[in-house]
Amino acid sequence: MKNYQYLIPFLILICSCAEQRNDSTQATQPVYQDVPYLQDYAVKYYLDSKAEFKKVFMDRNGVTQVLTDQGLFRPINGHFQYPGTLEQDMTYIPMKDKGVLDLAIYQDQFIYLDDTAVFSNAWAGKLFSRHEFPQPELVVAGTDFTFLVTSGEKYWVLKDSETKTAGNAGEAILDISYDDGLYYLLTKQSVFSVDEKSLEKKSIYSGDKMTTLDVAGDRIVIGTSEGYLTIHKSGKVVKPLNAKLPWPEITTVKTIDDKLWFGSTKGAYMLREEGKFNYYFGERWLPGNEVKHISAGPDNSVMILTDKGLGQICFKMMTLEEKAMVYEKQVRERHVRYGIITDMSRLNDHRLSTAENRVAASDNLWTGMYLGSQLFRYLVTSSEDAKQNCYESFEAMERLHEINGIDGLFGRSFERRGYYPFHKEYRSYVENYWYEGYNNTVSWFHADDPEWDWKATASSDQAVGQMFALMLVAEYIDDEAWKQRAIKLIDDLMGYIVENDYALVDVNGKPTLWGIWGPEYVNRFQTMIGDRKVYSSNLIAFLQAAYKFTGKEIYKEKATELIREHGYLENLARPFDQIGNAPAGSDPWSTMLSEEWNHSDDEMYFLAYWGLYPYAFADSLKPIYKEAIRDHWQHERPEKNSLWNFCYAMTGAEEFDLEESIWHLKEFPLDMVKFETKNSHRMDIVLREDPGFRGQFTEEVLPPDERPELKHNRNLFNLDSGDRNAELSGGDTFLLPYWMGRYLGVISAPKE
Repeated sequence: MKNYQYLIPFLILICSCAEQRNDSTQATQPVYQDVPYLQDYAVKYYLDSKAEFKKVFMDRNGVTQVLTDQGLFRPINGHFQYPGTLEQDMTYIPMKDKGVLDLAIYQDQFIYLDDTAVFSNAWAGKLFSRHEFPQPELVVAGTDFTFLVTSGEKYWVLKDSETKTAGNAGEAILDISYDDGLYYLLTKQSVFSVDEKSLEKKSIYSGDKMTTLDVAGDRIVIGTSEGYLTIHKSGKVVKPLNAKLPWPEITTVKTIDDKLWFGSTKGAYMLREEGKFNYYFGERWLPGNEVKHISAGPDNSVMILTDKGLGQICFKMMTLEEKAMVYEKQVRERHVRYGIITDMSRLNDHRLSTAENRVAASDNLWTGMYLGSQLFRYLVTSSEDAKQNCYESFEAMERLHEINGIDGLFGRSFERRGYYPFHKEYRSYVENYWYEGYNNTVSWFHADDPEWDWKATASSDQAVGQMFALMLVAEYIDDEAWKQRAIKLIDDLMGYIVENDYALVDVNGKPTLWGIWGPEYVNRFQTMIGDRKVYSSNLIAFLQAAYKFTGKEIYKEKATELIREHGYLENLARPFDQIGNAPAGSDPWSTMLSEEWNHSDDEMYFLAYWGLYPYAFADSLKPIYKEAIRDHWQHERPEKNSLWNFCYAMTGAEEFDLEESIWHLKEFPLDMVKFETKNSHRMDIVLREDPGFRGQFTEEVLPPDERPELKHNRNLFNLDSGDRNAELSGGDTFLLPYWMGRYLGVISAPKE
């Protein structure tokens, strides 16, 4: 979502929410009032044949025409995420033979330039102003059916087939405009005007490398190959050259609804009120990145003509809840496989009709996060649909426990028999595993049911996903039978982990690669190694939740032992500024784990905080836990991630960056397809000399709809990515933080 949202005041009220707020939050927490804002999305139109695209305009009838070197085309049948085509405009049969050279708008009607006339099909076809200009190129309308036509460095003023004046610019005329009785002409080195009545030519400004201009009010915006500047109509420079742009090689500039839009050789961008830019680059927004022309489109949209087709940037008023329902539809249509929520569906040539759901490494985690979103949704809306979604995902997660025949062990995923190869998964880094002889296990196994296979080698992040979902169901679901099913799975899982010395022992009888939480493993790391902290935090949270719901003393005893005898409280409370790279001479496993910050750990921490803080064994632990969560949140604040912020808000914190969280949710792209994304060329972002251990490459994180990474467990400061030809699920990326915010009461129900 681009920052047209600032047309609407950002309403945050320090008040009680209309919905019942969770007991763990405080009435003094700020609340965002969910009023409608402008959400942007793209509709794209492609042309099968190669053509040179020139201009695009819409007339008063809502008809859009695209001028190319192959004639006039119209956009046909394009919709959000379902691109349309550009097809030859056959509305007026004689137009095919006219050889139109330029297209313009006058009195909201199309006018055309060919090698014999300026003409139109409006006004009963009466406009047909003949000329004898050699090789005409550009036309612009003045008043009373007067036009200026250019050819190379020459120009003429034409009315009723009579040439009023002729002139020479001294070099090629690149762009023309008209405003308030004056024609404005631009060359590479000069801007001058021609008075429509007196026909007087007047020099206004001299510069260099100029490419395009737009006149609005008393200002002229001049685009160059190195940025843009603004001058008064008198020629005085109002704003000097600005080169801190997404890309400075400007091809076109246009003022639309008081917003300044720029086209460049690398995408389009819009100037915001505070001086920053919304950047539209890549196929999420545009068919091509070399922009040829920009103009106003239907229903307050903006049409951006590129070298590969037409992109229409649309703006729709919606609330955050309405946006959430777009993702609900997306998930249910394309990201559910046997109740498992798949985080990505493979596409052929970006076409949604070809979506193919495959097994992912962390099916457990994504399913648990989506389940949590639907449970929160049910709690605040009483939606039976949300409750059914929750149950379906729960049954998928439950089956992951049952399909292997080992109580307490869960699989990564399952699929019908015969679709995945049974081979060992080689991972180069396990050569440096902390104990010798780790076996790269076969990941797929046959279930007892001859119809099914299941995938083993579950890991710690999936355990977090399981526990997050199971404890939410155990805590909040209003059906006792389902509640007891969740509690049984919690007990089975934690009983199995405790029985196996805090390890998730796989079907081969050995701990899975990442499923080890015991002191022998955790405390072998030096204190700056992040795994020591995250595993301690997660295990104490798991044991507390198990004790909370089962009442079995063994879970409390084991957690107390870990805290008192093995330093797990000290581990989990260690400040994040003490976490970093392993020192020289450390063992290879520690070195590998600490080469950079693992953003999956953030996801593991914050989801497990829902078991750490609420289920503390004693009130004396809560301040320690809350400070550990606050410390983590402080380090994550630059990401402006609503999920991290709301997980911190769960502790009752009054300051948790609500405004940044709403920015994050509003700026999330409606289109979740993983197109190629590039930002490293941008000159409007400030790069950090030292990205540090956490990989913060820029001073400010880019909006979600401009950056390549959307998932919480990725580095949100990454700038570039290739084309993955796939679609991410909105289930964990958007729906969980949104509905969590609603449940916590920090986002209101939608307001008119």
